[in-house]
Amino acid sequence: MADMTLSEAQDFLAANFAPWINEMDLRFEEIADGRVLMRIPFSPRLNRLGDIMCGQAMMAAADTAMVFAAISAIGGFSDMATVSQNTSFFRAAGGGDVMCDVRVVKKGRSLLFGDAVLYEDGKPDKPIAQATMTNALTAPRT
Repeated sequence: MADMTLSEAQDFLAANFAPWINEMDLRFEEIADGRVLMRIPFSPRLNRLGDIMCGQAMMAAADTAMVFAAISAIGGFSDMATVSQNTSFFRAAGGGDVMCDVRVVKKGRSLLFGDAVLYEDGKPDKPIAQATMTNALTAPRT
């Protein structure tokens, strides 16, 4: 699982994440070396008044993508938990797919620190939001 393919990532997402996360129809574009590029397809179900993608959807996508960035960084799956996520929104996102680019910026023994930049598809130089995240590697549950 160290070199997870896009197809394997989609299958893992479908099998292991909450149904409402899967209903977002998140799609992997790239996975490698502690980095994940994930697409949040445009959907009226994720929008709020004015056809603007809601912040909760973007935050959930960033948190989800961080799990896969961590898997890529540590070379396989480990139980983990989100410790913190701080998200800043710069402008509204509406009318198209949103891309979520997550990178593990520091890997410790039990904590991983990540950074996510969200932008409209085709406009990476105009970020919509940025999130910083900390995930803890945890002991397997019995």
